[in-house]
Parts: sequence; C-alpha cells; structure tokens
Amino acid sequence: MSPNPNISVIVPLLNEEESLPELCSWIARVMDEHSFSYEVLLIDDGSTDNSWATILDLKAQNANLKGIQFNRNYGKSAALDVGFKEVSGDVVITMDADLQDSPDEIPELYRMVMEEDYDLVSGWKRKRFDPLMKTIPSKLFNRVARAFSGVKLHDFNCGLKAYKNKVVKSIDVYGEMHRYIPFIAKGQGFSKIGEKIVQHQARKYGTTKFGLERFIFGFLDLLSISFVSKFRKSPMHFFGSLGTLSFLFGSIITVWVVARKLYEIHFNLPARDIVAQPLFFLALVAIIIGVQLFLTGFIGEMMIQVSPKKDDYLISEKLGLKD
Repeated sequence: MSPNPNISVIVPLLNEEESLPELCSWIARVMDEHSFSYEVLLIDDGSTDNSWATILDLKAQNANLKGIQFNRNYGKSAALDVGFKEVSGDVVITMDADLQDSPDEIPELYRMVMEEDYDLVSGWKRKRFDPLMKTIPSKLFNRVARAFSGVKLHDFNCGLKAYKNKVVKSIDVYGEMHRYIPFIAKGQGFSKIGEKIVQHQARKYGTTKFGLERFIFGFLDLLSISFVSKFRKSPMHFFGSLGTLSFLFGSIITVWVVARKLYEIHFNLPARDIVAQPLFFLALVAIIIGVQLFLTGFIGEMMIQVSPKKDDYLISEKLGLKD
C-alpha cells in the first residue's frame, strides 16, 4: 500500500479570504465521505487581504491543510509549479479558490485516473455562468489551442484537473503556461488525456482576477510552447530549414537576375543595371536573412550541447537495472 496520501489538492489563490473557509470545509467533507487520505496545499500568491491569516486559522482546525505564502504575486503558473514539487499524493487535483470549481467532482476525477489509467483528466465547464465577453473569447481561444496542440480538449482554461503523481513531477510550468499543462504533458509522453464535464458555479465572493488580455498573452504562450515542445532539442531543424530555404530563394533570384543581364548584353538588348532592380535587393535581403537564421540554429545547437538538461530524457520504468 502506498505511504502517500490518496489525493493531493493544490489551490492557488489571490485575495480569497472570504471563500477559503467554505472551500476547505467542502473539500474535507468530500474526502471524509469517501474515506480518502489527503492533503490540501493552499498557495497564497501574494495576497493583499487577510488570506494568509485565514489559512493559518484553518490549519489549526485541520491537520491535512498545508500552506505556502509567496512574498509577492508571481502568477498561477508559479504557484502550480511550486505546488507540484511539494505534494506527494497518488493523484494530484488542482482547483481554483473562488468556489467556481466544485470539490464534489474530486471522487470521479480520482476514479478516472486510478481505474481508467488516464495520465491527466481536465474539467470541461460546458455550462458556464460567465458573461459573454468572457465566454466567447474563451471558445475562440480553445479552438485555436486544440488546432495548435493536437490535444482534443474543450476547456484548456479550466482550473479543475487531475494528474497522476508522475506527471506533475515530470513537467515544469513557467510564465503563463498553466493553460497548456495538457500540451506540456503530452510533449513528455503522457498522451492519455481525458476530459470530464464538470459543474461550474457562479462566483460567490470577490471579483475575477483575469481580464481579456489573458487571451492575447495566451495565444503568444501557445506559440511559444508549440515551438519549445517541437524544437527544444533541435533548434537547427527550425532555424536551419528556414535559413536554407531563404538562402536558396535569394540565390536563385540573384542567379536569374545576373543571367538575364548577361543575356541582354550578349544580344545587345536594352539592359538595366543590376543594382537598379528592386528584385536584386530582395534577393540580397533573403540571402542575408538565410545566413542569419542558419547561424541562429547553429548557435542554438551549441547551447544545447553545453546545457545540463541536454540529456533530461524521461524514463518511465527500468527493468533489471540499478537506479
């Protein structure tokens, strides 16, 4: 039997002093009803209200509660990354602190991971209680995310997710990449990703911490994680390919311009100076850009060779070998 708790719940929070008592009581009730061993890690992401004092009071009432307080606001990705490193449950559940995620979903999420062997299960808030200015951009964002990532989820932004312990121990979350944890996990070989329709509740306390700018930043993050996941180990494949194509394009145009000039001279036809032709300068720019891209890929490869993480391959199991 595993010495670890059945479930670890990670709750990032920012200025949620009103919702914390109800949330922790709700989680404890669900865990006790299903006889789960558990831990709840509350991560205060630089709150300016009395959230940390509330966490201290709750800890005195429930030994299963743990807490981390950031010195300032670092963002949800940082909170999750720290939380992933600290927890030890067989199944790790993440959820928001605003009571819009229901702890009643936890038992089924746990079952899907343990019995159906999903690496990751993401919640899908099919019926939402958010304004149109939030739901419409969210649908567009999720459609683009599905197309880029190849992960067929309807709701990448849902904070309610369940993971195998080995998944959270194998990934790094940084910047604002928490939206793309399924994409990051897939890149590490955890491809059995499921989805569960979950209940979405109207916000009871406080106000939302996210604005429309998150969709702009989210798209930029999607481009970044798409590039990193494909070319982190081989930047020359990206930059070298583009550089070679650009160099060949410029070279072919240059040869054509020069050949046409020689042809016109040979047959005594009217001929423009090569440097008087815009096409020549277009070709020159393409050649220069091609060389720069190729050198960028070459430098990237050299950096990979000296990186301490160049051989950070994820090994699932070993047989007949010493650890």
